[in-house]
Formats: sequence, structure tokens, C-alpha cells
Amino acid sequence: MKKKLGLLYGGKSAEHEVSLSTAKAVIQALHFDKYDVFPIFITREGEWRRGAQLTAPVEKVSDLQFGGDSKESKPNDISSFLLDEDEKPFDIIFPLLHGTNGEDGTVQGLLEALNLPYVGNGVLASAVGMDKVVMKQLFEIAGLKQVPYVYFIRKEWKKHQDTLIAKMEETLAWPMFVKPANLGSSVGISKATNREELVQAVELALKYDRKIVVEKGIVAREIEMGVLGNDEPKVSVPGEIKPVTEFYDYDSKYNDNKTALLIPAPVTDQVIETMSDMAIRAFKILDCSGLVRSDFFVTAEDEVYINEVNTMPGFTPVSMYPILWQNTGLAYSDLIEELITLAIERYEEKQQLQYQ
Repeated sequence: MKKKLGLLYGGKSAEHEVSLSTAKAVIQALHFDKYDVFPIFITREGEWRRGAQLTAPVEKVSDLQFGGDSKESKPNDISSFLLDEDEKPFDIIFPLLHGTNGEDGTVQGLLEALNLPYVGNGVLASAVGMDKVVMKQLFEIAGLKQVPYVYFIRKEWKKHQDTLIAKMEETLAWPMFVKPANLGSSVGISKATNREELVQAVELALKYDRKIVVEKGIVAREIEMGVLGNDEPKVSVPGEIKPVTEFYDYDSKYNDNKTALLIPAPVTDQVIETMSDMAIRAFKILDCSGLVRSDFFVTAEDEVYINEVNTMPGFTPVSMYPILWQNTGLAYSDLIEELITLAIERYEEKQQLQYQ
């Protein structure tokens, strides 16, 4: 029998468009002979809408954005969108939401409360993976090497701007990278080489989040690895990013076809071993499941620093995570199958614990 699969995408975050592109790519890779596929779209305004069952891949992102003739959300009735036409729960939900309210544990908590199996990381890993500060603090506990950083919230910046700048100049070094603590896909990230640029970068980041992370800039290569699994995760080959811009920003990730991806990355066996160990340790201390992309800095002296992990990496045609696994020997469609299998495995284990 076919499994009924609900694809959840869109959302209110700044990464709405990324989510749509990811949804299109995943739909094109699904085996329609194995699944009855139901698209569930969340608008930029937070309205839930569900289209008719898909019987074939969609060709345009616009085909995934439903208007008023679709089943629209009603107050306090969101759970109905996670049921099939017979009001029965879907066999599996595939959340393809990026950013706030998508990969931060919010939707995962809803799915847990409804006792629905879903692909990807759970509530804890999603929430911690979204908050770069908490993530870094756990990495410190795990003994994972990181670049120096400073963090603060909006009120601290407004009241003690000069003190914070002095602290950053003392503990970090130019250039600095300024990031919203709770956002992905390089949205709101800037490079600052002096005080004026630092202030501008912080003000930009504060448009996206109340908590800000400022990191010491280092001269290093950007290398990523995919992690796949539950209790016994495995890693992909490493991939190096060589953007034409100063750093790997939003446009480099999704709009710039000039960004080069070197897969496998030209690094030593020792560097691969170090990154693999760090990626798995990070996966485990965050209690991840399903998938994670681990991002590293590697210096000319082969020093390895973990930058962050992404608990819902993109699946667009130019996204690193699926390309890494393709080069490891796992085709895109097979990767999707593996993620669904891992999700069901995790759900069944929880059910056994719950009803023992």
C-alpha cells in the first residue's frame, strides 16, 4: 500500500522562498508509485492551505502556492491540515520549512503533540540548532573547537553599545562577522572591518532577531559535511565552498551559479578524520536525528573549527547537502527514502517507549 505523505512548506520566515524551492526539488525526487503526496502550504502571513493530492512532480514553484480555492486555514483548526481526506493522520509528514517557526522546534512540537511521525530533527535539536548561541555553548561542553565570539541582545546593544564594541575589539579581531542568532541561509549576516561597519551590521542583524552573535573572522576555507542517521549517524564526503563574493552569503547559496563546490574537498585524511569526529559529536550532543549539515573552517595550517550545524539544510538543486550525499554514493531520491525510513524508525521507537 502507498504511504500518505504530507509535505509542509512555505512559512512566515525570511526563508520562505528557500522553502518553496526545497519543496519543488523534493517533490521531483519522490517516488509517486510509493506515496500519495499532499502539499501543505503556509503563506507568508501564516495561513495554512492544502492543495489537491499531487500525482506527478510540479514544474514551477508557483504551482505550490495555493489561492483561495484551496482548503484554507480556519482559527484553531490547523491540525485538520495534517489529516487526509478521510480525516485520518498522514503516515508521514515531511517538514520542508526553513528558519523561524519552521526548523526551530515550533512545528516539530506541534507534530509531536499530534503524535505524527515526521522527517528530520526533533524539538530539542531543532531549537538548539536554530539558536547559534546555545549551540555554541553546547559545542564548548563537547570540547569542539570554535572561533571566538561575543553575543548580546537588543536591549544590551541599545544601552551599552560602546562597552560592547570595546569588548569585541578586545576579545575578537577585525574582520568580524555579525549574525542574527536565530536564522539560517546567511540571512542578515554581514562582514565588518571597522567600527562603522560593525554598527551597521548589528543594526541589520537586529531586524531579524533580538539576539546577535559576533564572531572573529579568520582566514580559512569553508568546508561542509553531511550527517545522516539516528543513533548511529554516518558522514558524507567533505565539500568545499568557493564563493566569488567575500563570504558565502544568501545570494551565493541560492542565486549565484558562479559559486564553486569542490566535492570531495581537497583536504588531508587527517582533516577528514577530525571533521568526521567533530560532526558526529556535534550531532550527538544536540540529540539530532535524520539529517544535519555540519559547517567547518579549515586554516592553511589544517586547524579545524566547527562553525555551526544546520538541522534542516536546503534541498534546492544547488544545495550542498544532497550534492554531498550524491558524491558519497547516495542518489537524491534514495536520500529522501532514507530520511523517511529514519523518521519512521524514530517514531516507532518512541511508540514502544510510550506504551511499554
